[in-house]
Amino acid sequence: MHDEPNDFLVRAGSFSVEERQAVYRAIHTRRDVRDQFLPDPLSDDLVRRLLEAAHAAPSVGFMQPWNFLLVRDTVRRQRIWEAFDRANREAAAMFDEERQTAYRSLKLEGIRKAPLGICVTCDRDRAGPVVLGRTHNARMDSYSTVCAIQNLWLAARAEGVGLGWVSIFQESELKRILDIPDEIEIVGYLCLGYVDTLYAAPELEVKGWRSRLPLEDLVFDESWGHRSVALAAADVIPAEAAGQERPDS
Repeated sequence: MHDEPNDFLVRAGSFSVEERQAVYRAIHTRRDVRDQFLPDPLSDDLVRRLLEAAHAAPSVGFMQPWNFLLVRDTVRRQRIWEAFDRANREAAAMFDEERQTAYRSLKLEGIRKAPLGICVTCDRDRAGPVVLGRTHNARMDSYSTVCAIQNLWLAARAEGVGLGWVSIFQESELKRILDIPDEIEIVGYLCLGYVDTLYAAPELEVKGWRSRLPLEDLVFDESWGHRSVALAAADVIPAEAAGQERPDS
């Protein structure tokens, strides 16, 4: 621990209007890409920038519990797709008949089409058994790893790279394919590649799976169930002002 931590403080300040709009644009136009990947490889420099963004995420107790396992080999990606396909058929059977039809219509080809896969893991023992900030919520290390994924996702959007998060798999099967130790948690398998089109709204919303809930219905003041009156009148940067574009623009 440093004796004079204040020596490391730097001046804080808001971003310029253009910088703020760029941040909000990345947030509002980020999409979970399932099928629109181009085959062009991602350069090592670009992948390094994306991983640096992920590694800059906050983490409980500064434990940095993540690892990033890069998967480019087509044979290995085919094995991962086969594991996904088995789990995906199990998932489809969990929905009613009408939903099953809609579910099966979704194209989930990112594992094979995207030139790069990244398996993001969480090492829950990295900082020892007692971690600052994790003492009363044992899942904070996993939540920290999710922050790293979100950082990577937004950086990818800014770089023109699409990202899809695959969550449909048996963890034990994916661990065998990637030689991941039993004690390491898989948080997500990500598919990354360049894209030249994106849905103007989330794909599941476009295809009628679910609609975005009104923010006003999700925010309470002071105690559960008390609607926020001030929220509706707040001044915000809408997605359009942040530069959201349609794919054909």
